[in-house]
Amino acid sequence: MTIEEAIKTAIAYEGKIRDLYRQAANKTEDPVATRIFNALGDEEEGHIAYLNDRLRQWRQTGRITAEKLEAGIPSRQVIDREIDKLKPRLSRDNQKSEKQMFSKALHLEVETSRFYERMVAEMTDEGRKMFARFVEIENGHIDMVQAELDYISGTGYWFDFKEFDMSGY
Repeated sequence: MTIEEAIKTAIAYEGKIRDLYRQAANKTEDPVATRIFNALGDEEEGHIAYLNDRLRQWRQTGRITAEKLEAGIPSRQVIDREIDKLKPRLSRDNQKSEKQMFSKALHLEVETSRFYERMVAEMTDEGRKMFARFVEIENGHIDMVQAELDYISGTGYWFDFKEFDMSGY
């Protein structure tokens, strides 16, 4: 895959995820969940702008520079606080809807991260460097979405760690 094709494909992936987050923000009734979906959608929009700029640069110069790409992924403490706010607010019906939206988001985030991992393996120089940063960011998104999904699902897991065990009872 050429660098131009890779950037165009990345833009398409980011657009799909952004659109999903925008739709989820519009469907949910919980203001905290809306804020989470909007924040993730805004971040994906920033990725699209960055990638469009890299594409423009490639077309004009035949080169790209992997300029710094900031991530707006909050710390674990911020995620914990936001989840705590959801606890008393989500009814059983809302939990089902939220779970479906976060499940779709998780699927798309994993798919996108895998694409970026392939690009890191295939690209050279600045392309590899640029896509490696996207792997880091998308893996952070996966962690955040998984945390939300774990809470809503009530699995007893938090960031892939078991919080409690009922087997002793």
